[in-house]
Order: sequence, then C-alpha cells, then structure tokens
Amino acid sequence: MQKLLENKIAVVTGAGRGIGKAIALRLAGEGATIAACGRTLANVEATASEVAKAGGKATAFAVDVANSAQVAETCEKILKEFGRVDVLVNNAGVTRDQLLLRMTDDDWDTVLNTNLKGAFNFTKSLSRGMLKQRSGRIINITSIIGLTGNAGQSNYAASKAGLIGFTKSVARELASRGITANAVAPGFIVTEMTSALGEPAREMLKTRIALGRLGTAEDVANVVLFLASDLAAYMTGQVVTVDGGLAM
Repeated sequence: MQKLLENKIAVVTGAGRGIGKAIALRLAGEGATIAACGRTLANVEATASEVAKAGGKATAFAVDVANSAQVAETCEKILKEFGRVDVLVNNAGVTRDQLLLRMTDDDWDTVLNTNLKGAFNFTKSLSRGMLKQRSGRIINITSIIGLTGNAGQSNYAASKAGLIGFTKSVARELASRGITANAVAPGFIVTEMTSALGEPAREMLKTRIALGRLGTAEDVANVVLFLASDLAAYMTGQVVTVDGGLAM
C-alpha cells in the first residue's frame, strides 16, 4: 500500500523538538524525505537521526528563521540537495510572555520576527519552485491564542493572528497554480514550551477542555499529515483547530 507522502520532499522548521519534531517523524513515516530545520544544529540532527532509525530519510539544516539571508541560503541548499520541495511546514516559534506595560521592544520583536517573519521568509524562498512545478502544500502552525488572545501574550497572539492572515493571503495568491496554504491552530499541547506550567495550572486547564486532557504533539502532527497529503487537495485558506474543544 502506497504511503500518503511517497517520494515527497518536506521542509519542517522548528524540527528540533516538540511539535516540529513530531511533525517531521509523522511525515517521514508516510514516505516523505525531511529537511529538518532549526536554530540548534544538534537538535535537528537528533531529529534526523530518529527519522533514519525509523527507516526514513532526513537531513538537518541549522538556520535562524528570522534571518532572511540565512533562510535564502538554506533554501538554496535544500533545493540543491533534493531538487524540489513539495511540503513546507512553518512551525518554528518562540514565546516571550509579559504584561503589555512591561513588555520590551526585544520581547515584541523576537516573537514577531520568529513566528511571523520566519514563515514569510521560508514561504517566499520556496514558493517560487512550487509555482514552477504547479503544486505544493504550505502549512503554518498558528495557535488558538491567535484566535482568542491571551493576557500576557500580546506579542505571541499578534504573531499567531498575523500568521492566519498571512495563510489566507498566500492561499489566494497561489491557488491558481495548484498550491494550497492552510493553518493548524493547536490548543494546549504537552511540550517543553508548556512544561513550565505547574500541575495545578494544568488541572485547571483540563476543566476548560471538552475532551478533558491536554493534547500531544502527535495530535497536531496527524492533522498536518492530512493537510500535506492529497486527501486535503480541496482545502485551502483554512484554520484547523486542534484543541480538544477548548476554543469552541
């Protein structure tokens, strides 16, 4: 039985840990060759190694997604090695939580540049090839915080809400060439980023989630796999929430 992403090339940013790592492993498990991108080379090399141990193919690339020159150079390397890119998952993200009146310019700029400009940088660099081949899947990892907002996260919420608008605009621009662009909005997922929450806070969160549990990185990766595959060929410009019913 043919795998969903057989012979496809997928670029995943923020692939060194958490949701990005789970996405890389899931896509590789369905036949995709992975370009695992992240700021820390050791982390993305570990992901690539795990993909290889599971029988897949992956190459690690160290890159700061907020640096447009680095991204352009990295994308050139990816295209030189693999010849094409079929799937782009813009997952790289950071938080610098702080109340608005205490938030510094650096807090704001770091989050917007990584979460939003990073997606712009990779999409701009790789969409040209997708246009030429008249096919491609672009999947941006946003957040339910981009839909609902959250006190102490005005920078993060702005970046994730901006990513939704960016996704819809890219979807409109590229649809005529067979390229889809969709966003996935996770709720509270068990990752290193959310591990700072104490157990009481986690238990309180569970009471607000219809399914009564925090999500896993694999829950998100499964939806990304669907959007990356031909099963979602008639979906574009959509935001799919993966939150256990938290935002409804």
